[in-house]
Amino acid sequence: MRKTSLDCVYELAKADERIVFIGSDLGPGVLAGMKKDMPERFFMEGIAEQHIIGMAAGLAMSGFVPFVNTIATFLTRRCYEQIALDLCLQDLPVRLIANGGGGVYAPLGPTHLAVEDIAIMRALPNMTVVAPCDAQEMRRLMAATIDWPHPIYIRLGKGGEPVVSAPEAGFDIGKAILMREPGTGLFVSTGVMTQLALKAAEQLQAESIPCGVLHMHTVKPLDGAALAHWLPRVDGLVTVEEHTRIGGLGSAVLEHCSDHMPAQAAKIARVGLPDRFATEYGSQDTLLSHWGVTVDAMAQAMRRQLNRA
Repeated sequence: MRKTSLDCVYELAKADERIVFIGSDLGPGVLAGMKKDMPERFFMEGIAEQHIIGMAAGLAMSGFVPFVNTIATFLTRRCYEQIALDLCLQDLPVRLIANGGGGVYAPLGPTHLAVEDIAIMRALPNMTVVAPCDAQEMRRLMAATIDWPHPIYIRLGKGGEPVVSAPEAGFDIGKAILMREPGTGLFVSTGVMTQLALKAAEQLQAESIPCGVLHMHTVKPLDGAALAHWLPRVDGLVTVEEHTRIGGLGSAVLEHCSDHMPAQAAKIARVGLPDRFATEYGSQDTLLSHWGVTVDAMAQAMRRQLNRA
């Protein structure tokens, strides 16, 4: 997914002279073609995340569309004030491409686990928060970013995920995609967790519990219209995210329902990470299992919501 996103930066830059790339301490081969062909629009700034946000803001104020790329935890925790004041306060069209959302960097421990990034980015006025489900959807997202007038936080998975998105579904920032028609239940998921939600729906279908999957690739702005359409039509809804249950997708859905559909809120359950730092090292899958974010956990959460447990 990361390679796809950066390849898209290069392709988009060929057609649009406003596009520049800014990296922070990335490998020497990253975007080598762009570095060779467009050296005046390729910047690799070293371990200096706060600096690259200010640099991106200055370029955006000069008419450029900067794409910034580094590890998600460094891009969010380390330079939060710069993102808030330099990008969001000025409402600048900077695109933050965040490597390793969720438990991708599981072998490196809690310093590298971006498990609260959606929450802290969501809290900023003017910030858009997007998490595509696979590399092909990433391509459609990147094309949609060009003329979006606000800053965007793009959360990447580890890459190599199966393609579950469909080109005919298109991609519009802020508009959810129905991946599977709901029956009595509906999973609402974001990022690569949509892949697990689809598997959970298949598992429940084998038990004659028909469930749909609504892929909420944009967590902010949330697609309230999709929730207003589908939530009254189902008996239970389970949100799914590779993120702490505080402040992420599930929180966004509950907040929307509290404000606009309070009678529907009792239908909602959340599957996400517990409110504690990781105490385990290993692979992304072992950490997800440790956190209880699995296909079986999603299916069981839905059974409980539908009183089928």
